[in-house]
Amino acid sequence: MPRIGVVGTLGGWSTEVLADAVAARTGERLIIDMEKVCTDLSSGKAWYNGIDLSELDALLIKKIGASYSPDLLDRLEQLRFLNERGLMMFSAPEKIMRVLDRSSCTVTLSLAEIPMPRTTMTESLDCALRTVKAYGRAVFKPLYSTKARGMVVIEDGPGAADAVKKFKNEFRIMYIQKMIDHRGMDLGVVFMGGEYLTTYARCGDGTSWNTTTRDGGKYKAFVPDQDIIDIAQKAQKCFGLDFTCVDVALTSDGPVVFEVSAFGGFKGIKVASNMDAASLYADYAVKKLKECQEASYYRA
Repeated sequence: MPRIGVVGTLGGWSTEVLADAVAARTGERLIIDMEKVCTDLSSGKAWYNGIDLSELDALLIKKIGASYSPDLLDRLEQLRFLNERGLMMFSAPEKIMRVLDRSSCTVTLSLAEIPMPRTTMTESLDCALRTVKAYGRAVFKPLYSTKARGMVVIEDGPGAADAVKKFKNEFRIMYIQKMIDHRGMDLGVVFMGGEYLTTYARCGDGTSWNTTTRDGGKYKAFVPDQDIIDIAQKAQKCFGLDFTCVDVALTSDGPVVFEVSAFGGFKGIKVASNMDAASLYADYAVKKLKECQEASYYRA
């Protein structure tokens, strides 16, 4: 049986269900916490609780830290080292890096002409204030965050300058998007291996400007029109992730993309679509690994 580890957070729901799904197919349950990995670049080995990760057949990267920060890029570099030395990974660390940083993700989507909210990035207070005035109402976002953590809404008016300065004191680079009317709902459009899987909606409860479950949002079933799937498909194709979710909002001007997820979540899929994404992803990884091993055998 193949030996497949799951990089994730111990106790995290998505990590645990994915580890269960992998164990059901391989007979081994191994969750790897990157905080405890020791990578020896000279020998090409990486150790976790006495296990040499370089001797595994593959890794499924579900999460690389409890919270988003630039430190995660260094963890991904350790995984990239193993990946480029031959350890198969889903998704490849180099591809995850391109979406982990909000600015990198947005620039890539913008260059691909994916419809997005108007966005400005700057370190200048004057530019930020001009942007707030132009947008009327703007969302200031940290470059590394999930579920709207650290995000603030700033409106044009007397208090804007102080609010911008406060954000700037915490985050050197200001990522600013024009606040759009998403009608209290946004979508998670899910892809596996580049193929469309399902869509779920996150619906706000009216107590917050955002729809995240952290702020009262609920998952609900949603059947998207083809134009929504097409835009999300084009967006995820920019990165080539094995499993991802594209965040899409519906506006009066049509669908717009907020971001492409580095990892994608399983819970929204389970609640809204009654689909076991963890099992599907484990099957996908086992199949891809087998195909790769067979191809290597025949080449030899």
